[in-house]
Amino acid sequence: MTSPLKPQLNREYIVNQLEALLGIPSPSGYCMAIMKYMKDEVGKLGYKLEMTPKGNGMITIPGQMADQVIGISAHLDTLGAMVRSIKPSGMIRFTPIGSYAMHTVEGEYCRIHTRDNRTYEGTVLSTKASVHVYTDARDWKREEANMEIRIDETVKSKEETGKLGIAAGDFISWEPRTRILPNGWIKSRHLDDKASVAALFGFMEWLKREGVVPSCTIKLIFSTYEEVGHGSSFIPADITELIAVDMGALGDDLSATERDVSICAKDSTGPYDYNMTSRLIELAKREELPYAVDIYPHYGSDASAALRGGSNIRAALIGPGVHASHGMERTHADAVVNTAALLLAYVMES
Repeated sequence: MTSPLKPQLNREYIVNQLEALLGIPSPSGYCMAIMKYMKDEVGKLGYKLEMTPKGNGMITIPGQMADQVIGISAHLDTLGAMVRSIKPSGMIRFTPIGSYAMHTVEGEYCRIHTRDNRTYEGTVLSTKASVHVYTDARDWKREEANMEIRIDETVKSKEETGKLGIAAGDFISWEPRTRILPNGWIKSRHLDDKASVAALFGFMEWLKREGVVPSCTIKLIFSTYEEVGHGSSFIPADITELIAVDMGALGDDLSATERDVSICAKDSTGPYDYNMTSRLIELAKREELPYAVDIYPHYGSDASAALRGGSNIRAALIGPGVHASHGMERTHADAVVNTAALLLAYVMES
């Protein structure tokens, strides 16, 4: 095995990009603002973001071997909701975007984005929100039919809410509540998968700063429908290997921590490519990066979507360890930076 690469990644730049990304609402299907941010920021690095008809973004980084193309994907879309209907009380009934347990959003602040570009604030509540009023408030099942959004406007009827411009089909985003602590801990909603996108910013910044040409051509794919299952279902035909960069889940029966790079050997769609996964493990050891290999039976990725879409590729999955996925998530800056370091080691020698 060759000597370690040991790239000096710009940790401050990576964390700053993550904070900026977390502040931009982007539930699946509502990623226009974050894509504009991406286009502007990658332009500052000297790269060009091309848009697909579907709304995904793609950056091509030429390599020493033009005929060998590796894809690296991360998703910009997040969990969220959509206005299902307006209730007679003026409250909003919502339908989820993405998969999450209702108790993880109860009490959360949110924003309602109307089709005519108005934004209103609200709070997610159970329909029996007060123990002082409802004897069964504690036991009331937290499911879609029993949840609603209280709008922070003076409305008492369906008609009054409608006059605000709020209607069925409007997107709803959850407040991220981001906290970046001096000791490196980062807690926020939507670290899945904006932490991985921040790692790719670090990846790009290092290549540009060092003036390094990777061994193969790289196509970075930023998808906008991953949380609903079809983010990178289409990828360019010249990609032969795809590494999905997505958060590593933590919990019982799993080895990774929030400071590790997670390497997923198998998820709900089956095993990832043996040789790619083995190579990533070897490189993590060589680079002395804290890592863990885990199995995620309730998980799917952009690589899963590409394989289901018929792509004839090898695929692997890595990412920073994230606790309490699809809830109030937490990771550490070390895991984000080290994810970028592992990717660089892989593409410099493929």
